Amino acid sequence: MNLTVTLSPHIHSGDSIEKRMYSVLFALAPAWLVSLYFFGLGALIVTLVSVASCLLFEYLIQRFLLKGTPTIGDGSAILTGVLLAFNLPSNLSPALVVLGALVAIGLGKMAFGGLGNNIFNPALLGRVFLLISFPAQMTVWPQPGTFPLEYTDATTGATVLSMLKGHWGTLPATADLWIGNIGGSLGEVSAIALLLGGIFLLWRKIITWHIPVAVLGTVAVFTGIMHAVDPELYAEPLIHLLSGGLLLGAFFMATDYVTSPMSRNGMLVYGVGIGIITVVIRLFGSYPEGVSFAILTMNAFTPIINIYIKNKKFGEVKS
Repeated sequence: MNLTVTLSPHIHSGDSIEKRMYSVLFALAPAWLVSLYFFGLGALIVTLVSVASCLLFEYLIQRFLLKGTPTIGDGSAILTGVLLAFNLPSNLSPALVVLGALVAIGLGKMAFGGLGNNIFNPALLGRVFLLISFPAQMTVWPQPGTFPLEYTDATTGATVLSMLKGHWGTLPATADLWIGNIGGSLGEVSAIALLLGGIFLLWRKIITWHIPVAVLGTVAVFTGIMHAVDPELYAEPLIHLLSGGLLLGAFFMATDYVTSPMSRNGMLVYGVGIGIITVVIRLFGSYPEGVSFAILTMNAFTPIINIYIKNKKFGEVKS
C-alpha cells in the first residue's frame, strides 16, 4: 500500500506545550499532596517560593535581558519550580530555594535560549548546584509528621539511602516506603503517588514506557546482582526502587522532551545509562543518591545518542 503525504496545512491534533506542561503538573499533584501531609508547612513554603522564583526570573530575563515576549504562561516555568521543589528538603531556607531557582532558570534554561534549547534538565541543574554548594543544608531532612509552626525547627533524620550508605539505623518497613512515611526531599516520598502520576502520563501518552522501564529495570537488575553476591552489604532491589528520587527521576525528569533522545532505541540506551550511573554512585560513590547526577550526565550524551541512533525516516526505502 502506498501512502501519499501532502504538503501542509495538516489537521492539528489539539495538543500544545501548555497542555503537556499542565498534564505533567496534574500528574505530580498526588505526590505533592502526600508531601504536604507528611511535611506540612515546609513543603508548602518551599514549593511556593520555588514556583514564584522561577516565574519571576523567567519573566525578568525574557523581558529585560532577551528583550522578548515573556512566555511564563506556557507552564514550563511552573513545572521547573515544582520539580526543583520536589528535589529539595522541606526545611531548606527560602533564600537557597530562590538561588536554586535562579540557577535553574537563568543558567539551566534561559542561557541556552529558553524552552526547547536547554541541554540539561533545569530543575536538576538547580538541585545539583545547591547540593554541591551547600551540602550541609541540602542533606538534612525533616522527619514526617513533625508539623512545626517554624518549619526550620523540624525534627531531622537520615534518609533510607543515607542509612544504606552508612550501614547504620533501622530501615523503614516496605509499607512506609510505598506510602511515604520516610524522610527525604519533597518528591522522594510515596512511591504509590509517584507511580500513579507516572501511569497517568503513560495513559495520556505524554511519555512512553522506554525511559522509565530502562531506568528502573537497570537499577533492579544490577542491585539484584549485588544483593545476591552479598545480601548483608547490599540492599535488595525493591529498597532501591522505592527509595530516593528514582521514581521521580524515571517518570518525570529523565523523560523531559528537550534533554532526552528522540528515538525509542536511543531512549533505551539513555535509560540504561541513567540506571547504571545511579547504581554506581549509590553503591560505590560518596553521595548516597545518584539519580540527579546520572540524568544530567546522560543529558550531555543525548546529542551523541541522537546522532548515532536515529528514527527511521518516513518513506525511506533501502536501495
